Amino acid sequence: MEQEDNKREILFLSDTQAPMWVERLVLRTHQNTKATNTIFNEIIRLKPAVLYWLGDIVSLGYRNNKWRIIDQFLANCTAIGTAVYAIMGNHDVMGRPRKGARNFQQRFPEHSPTGYVKRTDAIAVVMLNSNFSTLSAADLVKQQTWYEQTLVDLDADPEIKVVIVTCHHAPYSNSKLVGSSTLVQQRFVPPYIRSQKGRLFITGHSHAFERYNFEGKTFLVIGGGGGLRQPLNMSPSRLPDLATDYKPLFHYLSVRREGEGLALTSYCLKKDFSGFSEGYQFEIPAEIIVT
Repeated sequence: MEQEDNKREILFLSDTQAPMWVERLVLRTHQNTKATNTIFNEIIRLKPAVLYWLGDIVSLGYRNNKWRIIDQFLANCTAIGTAVYAIMGNHDVMGRPRKGARNFQQRFPEHSPTGYVKRTDAIAVVMLNSNFSTLSAADLVKQQTWYEQTLVDLDADPEIKVVIVTCHHAPYSNSKLVGSSTLVQQRFVPPYIRSQKGRLFITGHSHAFERYNFEGKTFLVIGGGGGLRQPLNMSPSRLPDLATDYKPLFHYLSVRREGEGLALTSYCLKKDFSGFSEGYQFEIPAEIIVT
């Protein structure tokens, strides 16, 4: 039964980059690289059908030595039959964007820098590139046109029950370092809001777990793959985070389809690195009531 469940389990992970020395000057470390490796080992143990990786895979994508641990993990995923699909974060194209993008593409050949979609168990996961400054004007138009038409097509596809939209930069976040992305709000959020089957928008970039509900739609931030913890705005001006009491250092997300809805569990790494706990669970119903 466990094997059958794993075939339906979809995992999401983000921000596994190792801390950079400049980051260590302002943020505390917490055995971050060990935490990432522990998450990798847990994923291999679980043997999920699919892993979706939402960017900042490494700290500097253009440096070949940064990919060694990633390459071993990807080889292990291949060996157990877990498909891995990814999108680029800002660290993956930092410094030398073209070389970073080439290194990324070599590891994730099905990736398209102007957006692509993968399907698992009647769930369509739309994967978008929010590194807007690295895209040409033509590619920005291409991605936007593709994205909007794809959501329309998925709404009309009877084989698809649920749509999940992903990119790296969070449209909404209380992170004091990276905050909310206005461009993602402008470009990616409105089509998602209009989508009939769109149930969930997942991002990373902010190194925290955050949950928001806007216009009846769910937005999650899951940047807990190993990056340095970022301070969050806790003032009265903060965005209405529904997961205020759940702020683990390291975590990944499991998603299962329940009819036309979703059941979600965030698993957090125990403080003594001895394993993972079911840290936060909730469901997104089939019918969304706009409030």
